[in-house]
Amino acid sequence: MKELELFYLTNCPYCVSARRAAEELRAEKEAYAALPIRWIEESEQPELAGARDYYYVPSVFLDGRKLYEARPGQSYETIRNALRAAFDEALRAT
Repeated sequence: MKELELFYLTNCPYCVSARRAAEELRAEKEAYAALPIRWIEESEQPELAGARDYYYVPSVFLDGRKLYEARPGQSYETIRNALRAAFDEALRAT
């Protein structure tokens, strides 16, 4: 099963929303719960963050390809829907 990479910052409110959304989605659907997600705190792992093309967090990658990059002002629902789409794409890739 392919692993999603999710880049975040600890104090980012959009990242907090992304973590909450991911937990909710994984609780709702067994297939989502089985998806491996590598949570990468970009300030703690700058070498990994520098290897990906993004500016805003949270950002989600699958096999090095960006599936989602948050934008300032996005709502919780927008973030949740984007994560659902990323989860679905990861499932199709397995």
